[in-house]
Amino acid sequence: MRPTLCLAILLAPLAASCAAPRGYPSLAPRAAEAIDPRVPIEATPSPGTVDARTASALAAAVASAHGGISGFEQLSGAAEALSAAAGAAQSESWIAAQQALSALVAQHGVTTAAAADIDAIAGDRIDATRWLVPATRAAIEAAAAEVQSINTAQTATIDRIAARLGR
Repeated sequence: MRPTLCLAILLAPLAASCAAPRGYPSLAPRAAEAIDPRVPIEATPSPGTVDARTASALAAAVASAHGGISGFEQLSGAAEALSAAAGAAQSESWIAAQQALSALVAQHGVTTAAAADIDAIAGDRIDATRWLVPATRAAIEAAAAEVQSINTAQTATIDRIAARLGR
């Protein structure tokens, strides 16, 4: 082989590298960047349905809270009367009023247990399905709101009696 041909073959890649553009790559948008990767989200998801087991468990919790109202009202009447007639702290009448208040707080436990049951039902559904359909979520929220209204009224009664007794 001739030396000039060998030299030309060896210098060809060197010459090609000199022809490449110098500087940084272009920052202009590329065609693939014009494609929007987001998937449109449906504006109104299907509400779904509440399964019968969840609905009956929620109804039972709400019924339990409503069932405790009459007992709470009876005990609150007695606690109100005893606290109004209570004497000085540590007196016999004050102790009787405190005991009536304790019984009232114990009866209030029926309502707080119902609220805890609703939370447990929601937690169990989320654990089981990893998702709450809107109808199930609405049913849980409605049950929780109903029990919370009972709880708020009972808590106000307990706080009023406790304040009267100096607690």
